[in-house]
Amino acid sequence: MDEQHPLIHPGPFSEIAMGNTAIVRAMAVTGTRVVTAYPGSPTPEIAEAISRIPSQARPFYFEFSTNEKVATEVAFGASINGHLSCVFFKSVGLNVAADTFVQLSMMELTGGMVIVMGDDPGCNSSQNEQDNRHIARLCYTPIWEPMDPQEVHDMYLEAAAWSQKMRMPVILRLSTHVCHAKMRVRSDAYTPQPLDPTPRFDAAAGPYLPITKLVAPLKRRALEKLAKTREQAESTPFTRVIPGAPGTGLGVITAGLPTASLLEVLSTIDEPPDVLRLGLVHPLPERAIAAFLRTHKEVKILEELDDFLEQGIIRIAFREGISCRIL
Repeated sequence: MDEQHPLIHPGPFSEIAMGNTAIVRAMAVTGTRVVTAYPGSPTPEIAEAISRIPSQARPFYFEFSTNEKVATEVAFGASINGHLSCVFFKSVGLNVAADTFVQLSMMELTGGMVIVMGDDPGCNSSQNEQDNRHIARLCYTPIWEPMDPQEVHDMYLEAAAWSQKMRMPVILRLSTHVCHAKMRVRSDAYTPQPLDPTPRFDAAAGPYLPITKLVAPLKRRALEKLAKTREQAESTPFTRVIPGAPGTGLGVITAGLPTASLLEVLSTIDEPPDVLRLGLVHPLPERAIAAFLRTHKEVKILEELDDFLEQGIIRIAFREGISCRIL
């Protein structure tokens, strides 16, 4: 292995990097073994970063698949064979992958599987502005949402570890400006593991055919895993309160790229509101949100595209009987 290439070098990493480059370092650190994709902005620079690593030195197998559905199926096959896998594509690529994607959460993904979705608010390079956070509710799949390239790296590490622990698919949702932003990204030293293609398929972890009589227990298992992920949403260091000026009674709840924009603006005013920043946008950290709402008289929800967070937060407030004004 060419251990001198910075993205796979076992020593500490500290370079100015795009979000799309930082994720390749995270793939190496986590021992991701199979990476698949279909090209489309805002994610193609992930493949460009991979291509700069000599093929014989890469710690994982990489392919551009026929389309997003095939890419998803190849990554799924690697996961049920016991290998951590990753698939990445752009927002509308989910439409092509959907037929396979909607089944993933009911499968026992023994190796773990990370789905990197490149959403495109503003239609910088897409034919629509679809908000792929909605797929999480349909498919019982958690979503991590980073705000900058450092968090792209760090959240990939956390999401991949959770996927391996729970044997479930996880989504890392990137947006265009997170993919293409640059900053100094730091990564600790790690111990490279040799690429071992040994099959590890375990039929006992199945079934892998969701026929009619099996759907109910498979769905129940998927929902149980999602419920356990809610505790991860509460405890992750990415979910945190950023205190503002005392006594304002005002707060903001946000996630992803809007967090970075918000903090930049708030740094210029004298009495900023408190900010609850969410690391996972599905499932929501309900206890953290309820506690934040109870201590503020007015809370604004800041998000791009659809009112995905707002709907979930209003439901929490209604169920908990919290009278905070939510905007």
